Amino acid sequence: MSVPRGAVHAKWIVGKVIGTKMQKTAKVRVTRLVLDPYLLKFFNKRKTYFAHDPLQQCVVGDIVLLKALPERRSKHVKHELAEIVFKVGNVIDPITGKPCAGTRFLENLSDSENLTEADTTYLSEKLQELKVCSTNSGENI
Repeated sequence: MSVPRGAVHAKWIVGKVIGTKMQKTAKVRVTRLVLDPYLLKFFNKRKTYFAHDPLQQCVVGDIVLLKALPERRSKHVKHELAEIVFKVGNVIDPITGKPCAGTRFLENLSDSENLTEADTTYLSEKLQELKVCSTNSGENI
């Protein structure tokens, strides 16, 4: 008589969605660093998990938090989607609080008439916290 074993070792996993073509299932890739004992260098080790996504709210590129299920839902599905940590495409600049894409802001910050008094005070406070001065003190940089 065999004793039922636990389905997975890790209870919570963070990974990136790489596929959503199956119904109510997301394919998630988890990357972790493993130390090679001989070379004393870290290498990426990847593993792919299938997670139950009942509302089909994931898209490819999302960073998600997976929760281990107490028992398997199917042959391959051992986790369920607990939370979408970062939605792809919705990147907010931590200093200005404005949406951006790559290195560009989606809203033009150079137009002074679009900035309100609250925006300018918020930006100046953030610059003071970072000890960045708005004047060009080093001309030969």
